[in-house]
Amino acid sequence: MTAPNSAERRVCWDSRDLLWKCLDDNNDRAESCQKLQNDFEAKCPAQWVKYFTKRRDFLKYKERIQTEGFSPAEGPRENS
Repeated sequence: MTAPNSAERRVCWDSRDLLWKCLDDNNDRAESCQKLQNDFEAKCPAQWVKYFTKRRDFLKYKERIQTEGFSPAEGPRENS
């Protein structure tokens, strides 16, 4: 597989941005953005789709931690 040229990259990034905006506007309900999801998958290399999906999950997680704070999960208690 050859690397996408600049025009192909721009098309991919634009489709990603449209999908992410749709997901943001629809509270991450994927069924509301299925057409954009299909478009994104068709216009971007599969590795990029996987990367961008993980990237979005990370950014959403980071945003939640920054607004809500971090509270560690309770683990097993140590016997003293």
